[in-house]
Amino acid sequence: MMRYAVRRLITSVLTLFLVIALTFFLMQIVPGGPFLGENVNPEITQRLLEKYGYDQPLGTQFVNYMKALFQGDMGESMVVKMGDPVTDVILERFPTSATLGLIALAIALVLGIPLGVFTANRHGSLFDRIFIFFSSLFVSIPSFIMTIALMLIFGVWLKLLPIAYLTDFKSYIMPVFGMAIYPMCHLGRLTRTSMLDVTGQDYIRTAKAKGLSGFKIMFKHALRNALIPVVTSLGPTVAGILTGSFVVENVFAINGIGRFFIQSISSRDYPLIMGTTIFFAVLLIACNYVVDLLYGIIDPRIKL
Repeated sequence: MMRYAVRRLITSVLTLFLVIALTFFLMQIVPGGPFLGENVNPEITQRLLEKYGYDQPLGTQFVNYMKALFQGDMGESMVVKMGDPVTDVILERFPTSATLGLIALAIALVLGIPLGVFTANRHGSLFDRIFIFFSSLFVSIPSFIMTIALMLIFGVWLKLLPIAYLTDFKSYIMPVFGMAIYPMCHLGRLTRTSMLDVTGQDYIRTAKAKGLSGFKIMFKHALRNALIPVVTSLGPTVAGILTGSFVVENVFAINGIGRFFIQSISSRDYPLIMGTTIFFAVLLIACNYVVDLLYGIIDPRIKL
């Protein structure tokens, strides 16, 4: 187990390095820049490029950036939050995204997995068919369509919920459900499919023959083995939810890290693009790393 954990840690670090390198060079190769415009003085532009070190060769820029990164310095925002350290911007905005994400994740787990178990136990029933229809529908609808529909129905037409900003409890409802609907339906469908596969195994039939209750069979014997594919999908799902949905934060004007990431790309704020990309990559890689280690805990038969 320890050897596998160390090996996965090394590959995770290599993956992170590749993400940093690809993002840095692709960002610089794309035409345009943060200081370009119709009415910008070329002399001022050149001075700004020299100030931030973007007048140097790409290789030199990358080496200098990596040296600063190892010292915990991601640079300063050039456009979106001009002059503010990127680390401060991330630390300031991530709690908002994390709060929304944790609530949405809790809803997705608490409702999605039990619904999947319940529908698998009633395979072929009317409830099962209704669940398949609506879960397929909500998984297929793009998130920006879902969030706009929630805003129109509950914010504009019914006027029950605020349509922008996070001010009170009611203002969290639409953004949270906009983020939770897709993972909830996805986890529910995945749990249902996995449970149906597991319940056809010989050991489940043996448990039924012994007279064990249906609840004990489903939750003690079947669910644990059915969780392997569910746990596999949890890695990217958790990372995506915790960092906040780009679409949800933009639609509801929430100042989370996802919204700042979109703004940094549109304004070509290089340090902020790099900082948020690295932050997202670290979170995603860490979640997948934990998921890989959980396999052996959930099912000891799996040899890492």
